[in-house]
Amino acid sequence: MGTRTTRTTCTRVIASVGAGAALLALSGCGKADMSKQASPYANAAGAKTVTLSVQSWVGAQADVAVAEYILKEKLGYRVDKVQIDEIPAWDALSQGRVDAIMEDWGHPDQEQRYIKDKKTIVPGGDVGVTGHIGWYVPTYFAKKHPDVTDWKNLNKYAKDFRTPESGGKGQLMDGSPSYVTNDKALVENLDLDYKVVFAGSEAAQITQIEQFAKQQKPFLTYWYKPQWLFKKVPMTEVKLPAYKEGCDADPEKIKCAYPHTPLQKYFNADFAKNGGDAAAFLKRFKWSEADQNEVSLMIADKKMSPEDAAKRWLADNEAKWKAWLPRG
Repeated sequence: MGTRTTRTTCTRVIASVGAGAALLALSGCGKADMSKQASPYANAAGAKTVTLSVQSWVGAQADVAVAEYILKEKLGYRVDKVQIDEIPAWDALSQGRVDAIMEDWGHPDQEQRYIKDKKTIVPGGDVGVTGHIGWYVPTYFAKKHPDVTDWKNLNKYAKDFRTPESGGKGQLMDGSPSYVTNDKALVENLDLDYKVVFAGSEAAQITQIEQFAKQQKPFLTYWYKPQWLFKKVPMTEVKLPAYKEGCDADPEKIKCAYPHTPLQKYFNADFAKNGGDAAAFLKRFKWSEADQNEVSLMIADKKMSPEDAAKRWLADNEAKWKAWLPRG
């Protein structure tokens, strides 16, 4: 499918519920358990509370940080955040355990099941950002070897991308093993002399990329846009065989590039109907790749708290966020 979909089955719930309230942390394993772990305030009668799903990558965290700050400071809501893997997040959203997913990279099976069949989830509109996954090399290497940007020439450069972890083959670095990618199938089906090596997480992958760049070493990595790291480490995409609709239908036979995906928000159907100003605001929430990268950079690189990053962005972009507020 080419999305940053996750397979793992453990979840962490963190509730941020305002002054004087306790910080709640829960953990559990198993898909069924994940979808049943509700916020202590979710669906509470009369509670002016919104529960947001938080994904593991910093771009999605930036979405939630800004939305949370506006909900709390401008609209007077208490905000509960649930960190949960992507597919179980759909289960939780359907059951009303969370109210909104603020960034989704495309899950056709879940869309069919919950939007079209069960009608328990409704689209919440575009995030305003188009996501794209691809294979990238550092631009400093691409400038010296322009033909490396054509996948047909990757085997020629396999020796340059070898690492101790790649076992004599070129290394294609991926991030978290929990992301479902097409990379292993692409390496095999395109007959590439490479091995997919997982860094372990987005943060670990960023650290590795920065280390390679500091030493001006060549590397080939799975990466995605939008992502703030491009500002620090310019990278050039390798052109894989062109994506065509349906070319990724069979994950085992895939031989094409990843698609460009307009990122979407999704709401629990009851929340969308009865969520008042919160639902109206989240539906109007829409920003640019540059906006998201700005907040992501503050969180991941400048080590600001999500709240402080959101506060600074709001101070510099008043006209943008005020346009998201409910009218009347």
